[in-house]
Amino acid sequence: MIELAIPDLLRVTPGSRPDLDATDAGSTPGFEGDKDAAQVRLKELRQELAEFQERLWAEGGQSLLIVLQALDAGGKDGLIRNVITVFNPQGTRVAAFGVPTEEELRHDYLWRIHAATPGKGRIGVFDRSHYEDVLVVRVHELVPASVWKERYDQINDFEATLAANDTRIVKLYLHISRDEQRDRLQKRLDNPEKHWKWSSGDLETRERWKDFQAAYTDALARCSTDHAPWFIVPANRKWYRDLAAAEILVAAARRMDPQWPEPEEDLSSVVIPE
Repeated sequence: MIELAIPDLLRVTPGSRPDLDATDAGSTPGFEGDKDAAQVRLKELRQELAEFQERLWAEGGQSLLIVLQALDAGGKDGLIRNVITVFNPQGTRVAAFGVPTEEELRHDYLWRIHAATPGKGRIGVFDRSHYEDVLVVRVHELVPASVWKERYDQINDFEATLAANDTRIVKLYLHISRDEQRDRLQKRLDNPEKHWKWSSGDLETRERWKDFQAAYTDALARCSTDHAPWFIVPANRKWYRDLAAAEILVAAARRMDPQWPEPEEDLSSVVIPE
């Protein structure tokens, strides 16, 4: 495997416009092995990510923000369970953004987002994010088009501010096909233990598939930048989704390259009492 091939292949080049209809959600770009080989590789990547977090925490000068977006049943929870959980929860926060509360609605739409961004030495994970304000808000016409159209530039400015203050941003769009989504939603209906995950809104969202694809295409095209790139992760194969996400995160971790801090004093003469 060519080092960092998967991140390079999945990254949305700034200024380009991806074609989601032509992107095979069942493909495995950059990886020719099978599920078993992917799991071996994932174990290696998880180890590197764990070591990275320890250095990140010790250095205390940078932070990492991971943004996850997907359609219903896209696999965000599975990715968090299989990849993100390698991080020590003491230095990691997962924030899930649902319908805004009354308090949040009294502020601008980025207020609640900024409050959840990671501090120095920490890792933040957004399960859905500020992009809902150019996705759901757009498709369901919750605000006028003149309002959401201004938000692409506002989001870019917001992310540029985070990046300028040493927050590395990695944005993953988990891309599943319409058929795969149907299969996953059906499994929720077939399994009583998954009924709690079912929402009648899932069907309404599915009926607006083309509208959401158009909204995601614009978000990916308008908001993939050098300092906050989008990655389109084919997610029909769950094992490849996890592998690709880990490869992308390791690539970001290597670029961040946090360093162990120097000790505050010379420790060579310290003797621990019996």
